[in-house]
Amino acid sequence: MFLLALLPLLNLINAGLRDNLGANPIEKITHVTGYWTLSFLLIGLSATPLRRLSGWFWPIRLRRMLGLFAFFYACLHFLSYLVLDQFFDWPAIIEDINKRPYITVGFSAFLLLIPLALTSNDYLTRKIGGKNWRRLHSLVYPIAIAGVIHFAWLVKKDLATPLIFAGILTVLLIVRRINTRIL
Repeated sequence: MFLLALLPLLNLINAGLRDNLGANPIEKITHVTGYWTLSFLLIGLSATPLRRLSGWFWPIRLRRMLGLFAFFYACLHFLSYLVLDQFFDWPAIIEDINKRPYITVGFSAFLLLIPLALTSNDYLTRKIGGKNWRRLHSLVYPIAIAGVIHFAWLVKKDLATPLIFAGILTVLLIVRRINTRIL
């Protein structure tokens, strides 16, 4: 599964080495890493409903790795913006964060992902306690919502893919709500 999760990055590197990233390679890198960030977030969020509906335990075993891959691709997404697009131009970056709502929402989601990634290990899970850890990691839902909004506001016109992500997230949120009420 680990190697499978690296395939999007390997495909991106391969396309870059073959000069096959299109007319705007920076935009391509940013979009691909953002797409996979959101994909891994939603796949990770589907682990618990899949476990409850199917009885399979293997989705739960993959959940942490999927979440960490979401963070990995979020870091690549952020770094592609920070380094390749903005060349560490901090005044321009701060202006973008303040001026462009989709960047504000995306940056906020990225910042919220950091404590989740840092506490995704057995030691810190035990250290902060299961209840506090679960409360902290419930931030993944607003993070996913912010990610979908970030994507939708970015594309503006062709909303097909953001709407698919929004639909999947809506189903996952409904299933979570139903399971919360039942339990």
